[in-house]
Amino acid sequence: MLEIKTFLNEWAPYLLSLLRIVTAFLFTIHGAQKLFAFPTAPEGGKPPLASLYGAAGVLEFGGGLLLLLGLFTQPVAFLLSGQMAVAYFTAHAPKGFWPMKNGGESAVFFCFIFLFLVFAGGGPVSLDALLATR
Repeated sequence: MLEIKTFLNEWAPYLLSLLRIVTAFLFTIHGAQKLFAFPTAPEGGKPPLASLYGAAGVLEFGGGLLLLLGLFTQPVAFLLSGQMAVAYFTAHAPKGFWPMKNGGESAVFFCFIFLFLVFAGGGPVSLDALLATR
């Protein structure tokens, strides 16, 4: 049992990096959809850049790329966690309490993963870790 726990403890930091990378990739796609209508156009079409939805796209795409690289992970994750909280309470919560009914489950999920990254950092596979060793 001790060997399994040792194995898990050794790999945990790398899985933290993997969690960050996969989450950031998915988040970046949300921003790409709003900014570039890629891979599909958002419902209602591509929003104007100078709108709240357009600003969300900039945060999602730019912040997602920074998180994907693991650069400035903690401050970017803090900003994006707040963005997802605001998105949930302004766009989803008015439609009802339950996230599965109001369409806000991804906003809640992203919010709490980003909040976790604020405290955990980006892990060993990140530009933050590379820069810290220099």
